[in-house]
Amino acid sequence: MRLCVFDFDSTLMDGETIDFFAEALGIRDEVAAITDRAMNGELDFFESLQQRAKLLRGLDVNTVERISHNLPYMPGAKETIAALKSQGLTVVCFSGGFRSATSYAKDMLGFDADFSNALHAKEGKLTGEVGGDMMFNWSKGDMLQRLQALLDVSPEETMVVGDGANDLSMFKHAGTRVAFCAKDVLKKEANIVIENKDLREILGRLV
Repeated sequence: MRLCVFDFDSTLMDGETIDFFAEALGIRDEVAAITDRAMNGELDFFESLQQRAKLLRGLDVNTVERISHNLPYMPGAKETIAALKSQGLTVVCFSGGFRSATSYAKDMLGFDADFSNALHAKEGKLTGEVGGDMMFNWSKGDMLQRLQALLDVSPEETMVVGDGANDLSMFKHAGTRVAFCAKDVLKKEANIVIENKDLREILGRLV
């Protein structure tokens, strides 16, 4: 194993970043319902991301930063990343969520790089627009293949860890596929399934 890619929301972090943003506007339930349907594969990810971002229009950028820097990380996240890196793996985060959260988590948890999206802001407020590296259902698989080419890593040398339907595309290009507290749509494609909220369980399941 030479490369490990983690999803962020509900994998490295205990919850969905966009739901925490929505809570600050009093619309958490509305946004969470869309998130849940997207993670179950019932909605197109791109359309659901745009829909949810529009609902965040007007949120103060300082609030976004404060929430992003105070998210609850999953038990065992830091220790698991450190253990994988000590074995020589490159550890990366792919997120359909937001750079404000993943770039900060990179420093807190110690992974090597993050690829995610950004919420557009103007005059200190979110505009409701979003763009970035992880906008589509196929984005994670596409980026994984690019990374494998750059690092000269094969699918057999790759482990991916995720929980939702937008992780399916990267599961197609990895020999070790971990469904972590995942939706059924992802469990079907996994060869390791972990139901407890402790990422350290991954280490005990690796051959």
